Amino acid sequence: MIDLPASPQEILQRRSDKLKERRMFFRKTGGFAAGMAGGAILTACGGGSGDAIGADAPTDAEILNFALNLEYLEAQFYLYATTGAGLPDALTTGTGTRGTARGGSRVPFSDPVVAAYAKEIAADELAHVAFLRNALGSSAVAMPSIDVGGTDPNGAFSKAAQAAGLVPVGTAFNPYKDDLSFLLGAFIFEDVGVTAYKGASPLIQNKTYLEAAAGILAAEAYHAGLVRTVLYAKGVDAQAAAGKISDARDSLDNSKDVDQGIAPDAAGAANIVPLDANGIAYSRSPDDVLNIVYLTRDAASQGGFFPAGVNGNLRLSSAYM
Repeated sequence: MIDLPASPQEILQRRSDKLKERRMFFRKTGGFAAGMAGGAILTACGGGSGDAIGADAPTDAEILNFALNLEYLEAQFYLYATTGAGLPDALTTGTGTRGTARGGSRVPFSDPVVAAYAKEIAADELAHVAFLRNALGSSAVAMPSIDVGGTDPNGAFSKAAQAAGLVPVGTAFNPYKDDLSFLLGAFIFEDVGVTAYKGASPLIQNKTYLEAAAGILAAEAYHAGLVRTVLYAKGVDAQAAAGKISDARDSLDNSKDVDQGIAPDAAGAANIVPLDANGIAYSRSPDDVLNIVYLTRDAASQGGFFPAGVNGNLRLSSAYM
């Protein structure tokens, strides 16, 4: 059954409801009060307004630092996959507890096209880390501890793959093993990054930062579309595996279905671009994003790809509802 497009009034009401949900989240985490200092630092460093939407919304500094945590994760994964080494130390310092990356290894790519795509994305993610750190100045958070290893059956990639049913429980999933494994590992992240930036965009007050965030969102959407396209071209087994990852993500963040695989529909149309009935990409709030990267349905401050949690004030996931 195909849902009819919502009316403009319904769309606005949904956005209003989502903002209310976010305000409740920020009250729960105390993010606004704790983030006033970060916003002041950002302004002092030439960052412009640190003002928020209402008394319970996060500052621009908190939003950008939340994004920086995600960029650290993506950059480490792609850099290890393409070079065998992670971020340079100079790009991992900052406020909060500085962690280490439980690293992976270089992928023995057999498809030169996939290898070329991977190198391009790695360069983009490295640039995102550098840009956000520069924009935040002295208020930029340090890289937290990150798990992007691939040989431990209890590692984050393995746990994600086990939850999706890609490998049996207790079995390691190594995203650095081959081209397909790499693409499935990338698929775990890419759609999440797109929905995270879209969800944060209405909360950013400084227009310069909003434009920059929109630019990063566009880049992440290109990356996600590229990964989804290549996986689709790998055939029905790859499409089925991507669908399992999508279902696993959707089982963590909330009860709303905001995730889609890539398998064709009954009419044979591909689903490279995951959209709602209005042709609009989905959004996720920070706590929903953390449920996925922490690999938990519970309210938690650490886990999964961030064993000690992310740095900054927006660090608590929410209980599945």
